[in-house]
Amino acid sequence: MKKERSLILGLVFVLLMGTFAFAQAQEDIQKHPSCKYCGMDRKQFAHTRILIEYDDASTVGTCSIHCAAIDLALNIDKTPTAVRVGDYKTKDLIDAEKASWVMGGSKIGVMTKRAKWAFDKKEDAEKFIKENGGGIAIFDEAMKAAYEDMYTDTKMIRERRKMKKMEHKHN
Repeated sequence: MKKERSLILGLVFVLLMGTFAFAQAQEDIQKHPSCKYCGMDRKQFAHTRILIEYDDASTVGTCSIHCAAIDLALNIDKTPTAVRVGDYKTKDLIDAEKASWVMGGSKIGVMTKRAKWAFDKKEDAEKFIKENGGGIAIFDEAMKAAYEDMYTDTKMIRERRKMKKMEHKHN
């Protein structure tokens, strides 16, 4: 009887902790439902979303590393205390600096031609590379690439939006 009670209490504890962890992971989406810069739905792009926490206790939620780079550049006088990114596989927020990043490959990126994906586990990143191409990178390399790609990516986004507007007018 004691074993059954302990097992049941343990199971309840695990379920409650899992629910709490999931709620915390989704809290950033509730606080920042859409990207401040492009308006994209951060829940839909949970696998690439970024949450930046600054030294003044402010937070910014973006859809991608592209939009995060914009925010970091615009807020040059604020110091980021944490940058978390959605794990490509689980969509959980992870430390962007500890993540294994994959750049490039055949999968189209979010807000960029040169994709940049983050993985909590290096083996998940390596499996992704086997299936889609690309190469392993660290956060600094991915962020530097986001800045290097900014002009061509912004131009690409403008062209896509212009095409959508034209399609919308014809319909």
